[in-house]
Amino acid sequence: MELIESIVPRYTDKGKRRTHPATKTFQALRIAVNNELENIKSFLHATIPFLAPKGKLVCISFHSLEDRIVKEFYKEKEGLLELKILTPKAVTACDAELLINASARSAKLRAAEKV
Repeated sequence: MELIESIVPRYTDKGKRRTHPATKTFQALRIAVNNELENIKSFLHATIPFLAPKGKLVCISFHSLEDRIVKEFYKEKEGLLELKILTPKAVTACDAELLINASARSAKLRAAEKV
């Protein structure tokens, strides 16, 4: 952790404090060790056969890599006429929600319906 702190600055060019320098490093390690991105892809593909017609597939992602996978999967399946996207743009927490639940700031919800 000290190595990361010595390399990554704690403040932006404008003097604004950043999150702890090791945060993204440990997040990247966790994603790699747990094979999280491949697991999300596998899960999404496995869900389609279990959905009834008009069944909803709703995903909440917590960082941009996850969100991109969900978004691209929905678009691919919509192009194949398997899903209809219900949320053209990701739904994020409103200001009132963020006041009571700060951890919701990174959450993005996307929904689709089986055709």
